[in-house]
Amino acid sequence: MGDAEVKTSSWRYVELGRVVLFTGGPFARRLATIVEIIDHKRILVDGPSSDKELRVPRHAAALSNIVLTPIVIPNLPRATRSGVIKKLWEKAEVDKKWSDSTWAKKRAQNERRRQLSDFDRFKVMRLKNQVGLTSSFWLYPQQILVHHLGSASLGGCKCA
Repeated sequence: MGDAEVKTSSWRYVELGRVVLFTGGPFARRLATIVEIIDHKRILVDGPSSDKELRVPRHAAALSNIVLTPIVIPNLPRATRSGVIKKLWEKAEVDKKWSDSTWAKKRAQNERRRQLSDFDRFKVMRLKNQVGLTSSFWLYPQQILVHHLGSASLGGCKCA
């Protein structure tokens, strides 16, 4: 018989020290950490961010309003006070890890795009088309030139 390989799942668990992202409510788009698990639907969170606008006060939050991130503060004791959490938050460099993650970069990019005007969206579209044409030119220069110049008998490309 062959060897069976057992691979564990990569679930994100609701655990002490897990950093969460609020999806709605007054703390939307802010980070906090799980301090205590109250029951199967609620947790106690505290968000001691270095930025005052991104701080989350210690309160009970519903699991339906948060998303678990892959960031975990290791060895966080149960019901830890805010001062200790702040020190462990800074020691674990949670803000830096979050800002370096692709998730945060995508959220920032979507936020920037959401704030664009109609003309700005038009300029972005034109730039994307330009980049697409130049990259395809470098990948397939012969085909692009034949398409645009064509043979003398065919009269060349009509797309310009």
